[in-house]
Amino acid sequence: MKVTLFKKDPNTYTCNVYLIRGDWNAISDVNTLIDVGTNGFIIDELQTISTGVGKRRVEQVILTHEHFDHTGGLKHIIELYKPKVYAFSKITGVDEVLKNGMHLKVGDADAEIFHTPGHSHDSACIYLPEDKVLFSGDTALNIKSPGGSYTYEYVKVIERLLSKDIQTVYSGHDDPMTGNVKHILENTYQNIISSKIIK
Repeated sequence: MKVTLFKKDPNTYTCNVYLIRGDWNAISDVNTLIDVGTNGFIIDELQTISTGVGKRRVEQVILTHEHFDHTGGLKHIIELYKPKVYAFSKITGVDEVLKNGMHLKVGDADAEIFHTPGHSHDSACIYLPEDKVLFSGDTALNIKSPGGSYTYEYVKVIERLLSKDIQTVYSGHDDPMTGNVKHILENTYQNIISSKIIK
């Protein structure tokens, strides 16, 4: 699996956008964008990346949630590449609504999709077990102190992620998390359960 993090438009608030490809750009690999950003800014860079002979540069898009900084550029991506688009919300441009626990091929890897409501009702995380990688969107995974309130549903999200072997996290806005991921998640869990839990 190869992961490319695109440069951001310096003049527009936007999210991290990732392209996942297979190691060898094989015909069977599925070139996948995780989120698309606010506008079509990534397209110039995307056009320069080797994505495999006889393949579309973007074959599918997985949206981590419907907020505009993650989805605003979708129309540009659809116009150019005509990918299949997945999300937990049936917003304009989405072809198939995700289901919790479903599996998709991304690049050359199997990915498990988790519904992780908290930041938004339709938040998703994408987990690649063979690579021990999580694409977390805007799901908060590094909560440094107790306080505030969290839903019981969100507690279950963190418990589920703790049950997985995650060594790298690619988030929606921050730099990749490549060390002590288990410890960070455990600390987050303790801080959440030490806070107010609501139904």
